[in-house]
Amino acid sequence: QLVESGGGLVQAGGSLRLSCAASGLTFSNYDMGWFRQAPGKEREFVSFKLWSGGSTYYADSVKGRFTISRDNAKNTVYLQMNSLKPEDTAVYFCAAVYVFNAGSREYPGAYNYWGQGTQVTVSS
Repeated sequence: QLVESGGGLVQAGGSLRLSCAASGLTFSNYDMGWFRQAPGKEREFVSFKLWSGGSTYYADSVKGRFTISRDNAKNTVYLQMNSLKPEDTAVYFCAAVYVFNAGSREYPGAYNYWGQGTQVTVSS
């Protein structure tokens, strides 16, 4: 089970930190990703971090503003979002994919488990 928290309403230029707590799985065996979905749009990749906490990848739209991190001891992945823009408004989802599963980590279909999502709204 994945449970996100930390969403909310923030003004443009502000910051939020999302958390995703995992349970029922061996967290360190999973690559973790963040996706988002705005109304009427497809779910899109935001960022992922490999199981070891090493390699990290970001969508171009968030590069330099968002930072993903994970704490394997706490079974939690985070998304620090700075310099937020109105176009960042969406429901944000965390997702987990078993480390030995094939598939691009930027593709939602590669992931085994999803959270319920947390709403992020950025006002202009």
